[in-house]
Amino acid sequence: MDDQRIGAALRAIRIRKGWRQSDVALRARVSTSLVGAVERGGAAVLTLGRLRRIASALGARLDTLIRWEGADLARLLDARHASMQDATAMLFASLDGWRFEPEVSFSIYGERGIIDILAWHPGRRMLLVVELKTEIVEIGLLLGKMDQRRRLAANIARERGWDPVAVSTWVLIADSRTNRRALASHRAALRSKFPIDGRTIRRWLRHPVSRVDALSFLPYRNQKDVGRGIRPIRRVVSARPRTMVAGRTACQRPITA
Repeated sequence: MDDQRIGAALRAIRIRKGWRQSDVALRARVSTSLVGAVERGGAAVLTLGRLRRIASALGARLDTLIRWEGADLARLLDARHASMQDATAMLFASLDGWRFEPEVSFSIYGERGIIDILAWHPGRRMLLVVELKTEIVEIGLLLGKMDQRRRLAANIARERGWDPVAVSTWVLIADSRTNRRALASHRAALRSKFPIDGRTIRRWLRHPVSRVDALSFLPYRNQKDVGRGIRPIRRVVSARPRTMVAGRTACQRPITA
């Protein structure tokens, strides 16, 4: 969909709702002039985030499609996902007591999908749902998907003769600047949903004793080095201010919480 069609679609929705451009602008936290520019076919002047906010304010969703004239993009993304899956499978294979199945499809009461990795610890009767993400598109979709997986996981496990006492979740995300920026802007919501980081989930995998919900990064370049590859979200530390000491600069010690 080109910029003109995006603008025409958003304008048609706004008119159907009986809203003014200023009403949309207020809900999307942008200026009225920007809403007008988008409706006139000037979507290129906005960041993708602002454009999505305008669509969301109208109750619509903006889906983006990337086309590439080089190698097949779907195959490229699948290869990256497969690499993450191989690395995670190596991790479970190196641990005592765990069984796992990749690409577990399900269809329960009309709800369909695929669990990237379903892991089972029979000794502790712990079930772990692993979601692998090469890129983050919408945080809301990720949270909704994990809620669905958790809700259905026990039924999926029982089909395999597994009877879990608890269902845990682990979201593994390919480490990239884009993904880190996306997650940083939703850090509070994600950490309330997935409070466990990479270091803690590694310890839990060796001694799974209760339910956990984890989120961590898996660097793409080192995905086969699982021992070092699974990292927690790192704290962002501001640059140290510099002061003049005896005619030269010196770094002050940072203030830590």
